[in-house]
Amino acid sequence: MRFVKMFLIAVLVFGSLIFILSLLFPATARMERSGSINAPLTTVYEEISNLQTWAAWNPWHPAYRKGVDVLQQYSKPPVGLGAWFTWSNTAGSTASGRVEIIAADSLKGITYNMTHPAMKPVKGFLELKPTVDGKGTAILWRLETNVGITPWWKLRGFLMDRMFGSSMEEGLNKLRDLCEKH
Repeated sequence: MRFVKMFLIAVLVFGSLIFILSLLFPATARMERSGSINAPLTTVYEEISNLQTWAAWNPWHPAYRKGVDVLQQYSKPPVGLGAWFTWSNTAGSTASGRVEIIAADSLKGITYNMTHPAMKPVKGFLELKPTVDGKGTAILWRLETNVGITPWWKLRGFLMDRMFGSSMEEGLNKLRDLCEKH
């Protein structure tokens, strides 16, 4: 009985300590990458504002990975403010989600919301501006999510850059390659 009491006290103390330490982590997780593309701003904007082109460069688009069987549905038109797409796994899984463009400016970029049942809602920003020499486009891709106060979401938010940063870089590189081919 004494062993059980000590074990329960240790679990309670350890759990409390983890919760208190998690309060030191921010409630909003952010991840961002930037780069430059040797293409006009209009070309880059056309790629990012058309949700149907995302499968070619965005690593979080469900059709980005070949061989994944997903059902996709796009708004008409799938471009600009208010455009959206949804996806669901045709293999019977509950993996589904939605992306919607909530702000679009051909000179500044787009802002979008992404929801998925397995994660907190994410707000994405693809910000554009001309490069200093005026020959290309500087791009900043930022993702933000409110992780709340629970320790496991805060830890995931803290590790977000390590877990997903390389995918974001891969996406920007693919976007650059696509835009520079135009």
